[in-house]
Amino acid sequence: MAARVPAADLNQHLSSPFIARRCHGPGEAALEAPLSVRIKSRTPRRRAESTTTRILCRGAEAQPGSGGGRRREPLRRGAVSARLPVPDHIRRPPYVGTAAVPEVCPDRQVHDGESIMRMLDACELAARVLHHAGAMVKPSVTTDEIDRAVHQMIVDAGAYPSPLGYGGFPKSVCTSVNECTCHGIPDSRELQDGDIINIDVTVYLNGYHGDTSRTYLCGEVDDATKQLVKVTEECMMRGISACRHGASFKEIGQRISEHAEKYGYGIDPFVGHGVGRMFHCEPIIWHTYDYEPGFMVAGQTFTVEPTLSMGSTQCVVWDDGWTAVAADGSLSAQFEHTVLVTGDGAEVLTGFP
Repeated sequence: MAARVPAADLNQHLSSPFIARRCHGPGEAALEAPLSVRIKSRTPRRRAESTTTRILCRGAEAQPGSGGGRRREPLRRGAVSARLPVPDHIRRPPYVGTAAVPEVCPDRQVHDGESIMRMLDACELAARVLHHAGAMVKPSVTTDEIDRAVHQMIVDAGAYPSPLGYGGFPKSVCTSVNECTCHGIPDSRELQDGDIINIDVTVYLNGYHGDTSRTYLCGEVDDATKQLVKVTEECMMRGISACRHGASFKEIGQRISEHAEKYGYGIDPFVGHGVGRMFHCEPIIWHTYDYEPGFMVAGQTFTVEPTLSMGSTQCVVWDDGWTAVAADGSLSAQFEHTVLVTGDGAEVLTGFP
């Protein structure tokens, strides 16, 4: 799940499962998002501000842009079906059964040989499930149908769909269509010709989470939208190319920002995160320029998952508490991989052959 972040106020940023402070609820000037996760602040800010807590989200300044080359109807929510059951024998993550979004674990997981193999198993399953879900993307298919297929494939493999029950999230996958920046809840809305959809899959297998997402084209998509999707994937890969033992985490956001700026895209307010035994833990991976200290260590696993926008990087959160949509209706695209830092680079654990 993309704890999922733009640049402006360094005191506020988000991760795929966290809502930005600059995300607004309908009719609200600002939303102290109920899903925000707070962690201790460790470093000075660029300007004077509170040093007690930091919200996992950065607010972004509104940026002019285009919502795509064709007229689109605004995204409307459909009917959300009942939560799908998980067989009793399947191991649950610790947060299942609680309503609150768990705090980000401050530990930075460094894996040994055995835990790396378990991460590989979880990530390989997540990649296969995502590939299967992406093959379903076509006009008239509902995101609820995609959720059902994802859910069944995960539980058939003896794994648990990590988003299900995370802070009360009601579904097994996130499906974010068009101007939905992230955390879209699958429902009865049918995909339309020309849509784009990010499908975000996380599985919990043998005590480890594997996390990945991709933006897919539905039917005939205009060239401007195709470029947004292409550049977003390029940004993710450029961020991953910065990863190696001893490298500064700042390099990830710098490489992503430099590439996105060439095309005039904004970077939305959600961040990557450590992943492994915990769904979301340190380190927090910023996708914009940042001033956080810290260096990568061989054996660490985390996600790189930039979200790019054609227009404003401010968002509105629907009253379901999860669905974040661009305030100006502009299109967003996102890609995500779980990576393992090695001595001389990084291994993408969620790649699909």
